[in-house]
Amino acid sequence: MIKKFFLPVAVLLVSMTVYSQDIDTKRPNYKKIEKEISKEKSDYFYPKLFKKFMVSDSTMTLKEKRYLYYGYTFQNRYSPYGSPTFNDSINEVFKKKKLEKKDFFKIFKFGDSVLVEKPFDLKTLYYQIYAYDQLGDKTEFKKKINQFRIIVDAILSSGDGLTKETAFYVIYISHEYDLLGILGFEFGGEQRLIEHYDYLKLAKNPQKIKGFYFDVTPCLNSLQKTFK
Repeated sequence: MIKKFFLPVAVLLVSMTVYSQDIDTKRPNYKKIEKEISKEKSDYFYPKLFKKFMVSDSTMTLKEKRYLYYGYTFQNRYSPYGSPTFNDSINEVFKKKKLEKKDFFKIFKFGDSVLVEKPFDLKTLYYQIYAYDQLGDKTEFKKKINQFRIIVDAILSSGDGLTKETAFYVIYISHEYDLLGILGFEFGGEQRLIEHYDYLKLAKNPQKIKGFYFDVTPCLNSLQKTFK
């Protein structure tokens, strides 16, 4: 059921995003971002940005989206590894052959709990988008679409993924696979860690792209800290 719904939503999200092949992409400068989001008087003070995200502010600029997404790596709650507690509960709901109205409310409940732990979880946001669409709640549907878009815009603005020098920058490994689906590609079954880049091989595609590179520096830094 979810797979059938995924492609139309993916097309919608990509068409809505500010990203296009005609605009310049830019690597995130983590040192600059860390410094700016810590200034209370700055427009990019992290609590301000996060509040905008939580209320689904559709006026956020691309720079704000970038500082929000990449700035999250400097928050105490950032933990790139491990699965949120209620992920399994959501998966259980989707095991049913046919979802009822009460199941959609479970998706909201469990999904909200996941997002408390991991606010940028694209899969959970997507599940909620699906549920709101099925219930015909256009207001909440648009809010979740916009939150999804904020995250995707930030990632797509970081590069094109075709080389290490133009890699997509992600703060969660799961976002690599999410992005493949959003862009209409399928995973080719091979993943390699090259320096601080993840390389995902793609299944055969009309664009003849062999694979994408993802810079996963924040994830690796977090992993190193756990062994200190």
